[in-house]
Amino acid sequence: MPHLDVPGASLYYETVGNGPLLLCISGANGSVDIWRMLAGQLKSQFAVALWDRRGFSRSYLIGAQDYDQRIETDADDARCLIDHLSKDGTATVLGNSSGAIVSLELLCRHPDVIKTLIPHEPPAMKFLPDCDELWRVQKNIYDTYRKSGVAPALMKFADMIKAGAEREGLVSRMDARAGPFVAANVMYWFEREVMVYPFRRFDVKELEQHKDKLLLANGRDSNKEALQFRANVVLGHELDLKVNLFAGMHVGFASHPEEFARDLVQALRAKNDFYATPGK
Repeated sequence: MPHLDVPGASLYYETVGNGPLLLCISGANGSVDIWRMLAGQLKSQFAVALWDRRGFSRSYLIGAQDYDQRIETDADDARCLIDHLSKDGTATVLGNSSGAIVSLELLCRHPDVIKTLIPHEPPAMKFLPDCDELWRVQKNIYDTYRKSGVAPALMKFADMIKAGAEREGLVSRMDARAGPFVAANVMYWFEREVMVYPFRRFDVKELEQHKDKLLLANGRDSNKEALQFRANVVLGHELDLKVNLFAGMHVGFASHPEEFARDLVQALRAKNDFYATPGK
């Protein structure tokens, strides 16, 4: 299994297909597994790179971690993978959920490695006027996890993000019986991300400097009142950018991979002539 050694970790990654590099950044499950169906749809147009974020699944921690800088570290890991895998030193980057938070941090820290960035439904609560109330709800979810375990906390989390038709899939993907890494991944997410990643504060003026690289995306079937949908709408308003709608909901790339891939490629081609030729 391929691993890339980086400061403090050994990152497991996979690549599928040929063409310019497309790096996919996972959200709460932290794993490559959720991206595989989309990768299969895009392999004729991109070299699709997937990786287990550090501490998840097959990516191992080595020595002490600086958890006060965890989002920055995730972004630096993404930069290291692009440096390792890209032929020209750049990548198209697609991040979902908390992975979209990481992708925005990557844009702020290492804009030179990004050709186009697609933050898909980032739960960026600091963009929202009801951030304080959302923090209280999120804290209640975390406290429920500490007091009563994963299952009831996930029920509350699904309610908060207005998961709707994706609710059952979200819960089943985070069931310990779903795979050998799932139980540890879910606990790691609760302990290290739930109260940190959604409350990352981004400087809109800094993002505006790189708005030409941004392609905002939400799920076409997502609840328009969901915080992760609203965050992109607010960001789009602040930056005067369109929010593209892709197939499915929050994880439409997993539930509707063929349609999501078609929407993604269409939006990329409309944005930049670089994507006009498949497998360029």
